[in-house]
Amino acid sequence: MRRYDVIIAGAGHAGSAVAGELRAAGFTGTILLVGDEPRLPYQRPPLSKGWLTASPDPEALELRPAAFYAQERIDLLLGSRAEKVEPAANLLRLADGTELTWRHLVLATGAGPRVPRLPGVGLDGVHVLRDMDDATLLKAALESGQRLVVIGGGWVGLEVAASARARGVRVTVLEARPRLLARTAGPTVAACLERHHLSRGVDIRTGAQAERLFAGPDGRVGAVRLADGSCLDCDAVLLAVGAVPRDALARAAGLVCRDGVLVDAQGATDAPGVYAVGDVTVRPLAGESFSGRLESIQSAHEQARRTAAAICGRPQRPLETPWFWSEQYELRIQIAGLPLEAGTSVLRGEPDGPGFAVFHLRGDRLRAVEAVSAPREFALGRKLIGEGARVLASALGDQTRPLREAVLGHG
Repeated sequence: MRRYDVIIAGAGHAGSAVAGELRAAGFTGTILLVGDEPRLPYQRPPLSKGWLTASPDPEALELRPAAFYAQERIDLLLGSRAEKVEPAANLLRLADGTELTWRHLVLATGAGPRVPRLPGVGLDGVHVLRDMDDATLLKAALESGQRLVVIGGGWVGLEVAASARARGVRVTVLEARPRLLARTAGPTVAACLERHHLSRGVDIRTGAQAERLFAGPDGRVGAVRLADGSCLDCDAVLLAVGAVPRDALARAAGLVCRDGVLVDAQGATDAPGVYAVGDVTVRPLAGESFSGRLESIQSAHEQARRTAAAICGRPQRPLETPWFWSEQYELRIQIAGLPLEAGTSVLRGEPDGPGFAVFHLRGDRLRAVEAVSAPREFALGRKLIGEGARVLASALGDQTRPLREAVLGHG
């Protein structure tokens, strides 16, 4: 039975980042990175964007070349699934029966696609998008003139809609809520993106609930019936209704889980020596009194740095302001903070113009910024949020005044 100083279960962004950050922090012990997929850790954000519109090159998506892991003495065990954790024995069992022991265990098992309970959801031609295999299958379905129904008007659904339109695919987006991006973006940004998609020929239907999927003559999915009784003919369906944390391993090990593995600011679970990072976790959020699950690369990298520092006994930096980005057509959307947790909203610029930003305040404190093709506003807003800046709302919304004039003070 082989023993490692650190075993990382999960070889996505978060797991790969923990391994790299440990070495960057001077950790000299043994490290093993275990991954379900039989390929090197790779970037996932491009899967809903450039991967669908360009010739796929798996190596171009690799986070690091194979030589990096060899040079940094990071052992790789790919195509292997972690099956059981026994915290009291410091034991990890793999699906093939291999048993390993550790001083520190990091769970980086990520999240999987949420699959709604719809009759017909198992038909051929019904897709999810979470990994490279999913993206490859979806890409093959996006031929010019085909009809794609996207169930879910969140970020992944809209990014795929934009990519599909670039390939000449006819797209309908179904969103059960009254508007797009209802859980992650403010109404001004959501309305701007909806107008943009409509102008590119996407059929967007809000308040629309998919009820059943039907097979066509070839046995593949051929139609979607809505709750109002109407039907949409289609050649493919994408399920884009969110993600669920892959926390079964942690739950079976007795770790505290609440829609994900509950961790502290260093990524530590309630079991000694066991950490968790990335999309599988519920973590403390900068500037907030509650914990939450952030599905973003930026959050995964921050957690990786903090967990590596904790394992190495190094000082911790303050929590970073959460941030996120998306690309749809020529638009680049950047969000810092949690816009739906703030109160007052201030618009700077015009939503139909070349770029604009929405600043969200709680009292006179800047809590979040949403920027659409407005990188300077995003960068300064993110900085001020991190500084706990007090701001003047009237100056934020006045484009004739430099943003710096809106700052009343810090801390």
